[in-house]
Amino acid sequence: VQLQASGGGSVQPGNSLRLSCAASGLTFQYYAVGWFRQAPGKAREGVSYISTSDATTFYANSVKGRFTISRDSAENRVYLLMDSLKPEDTAVYYCAAGFPTVWAVWDEYDYWGQGTLVTVSS
Repeated sequence: VQLQASGGGSVQPGNSLRLSCAASGLTFQYYAVGWFRQAPGKAREGVSYISTSDATTFYANSVKGRFTISRDSAENRVYLLMDSLKPEDTAVYYCAAGFPTVWAVWDEYDYWGQGTLVTVSS
């Protein structure tokens, strides 16, 4: 099983990016998926979550109203659309899949991907 996050880059504040998490060896529609991020010198934090049925989504308070998580089962991908980006969103972003009891806890997931760097700076 492999998860690969992509779509990161350098943008100015206020701009948008869409991150993608692609899975191989795993069918995403049967798993809950979480996005996490880790900023330099800070602990990893949960950013967003989508349940297996897509009926439930969660967001960290710091991104609520700006980020949107979605799933494309046909493409076996989960996306994180990030609007109105702020410098404090700068971090390496990771995706994870599994059946977490607590969505924002990294170790609750079963599979984890490599990260993609997002830099928000003027």
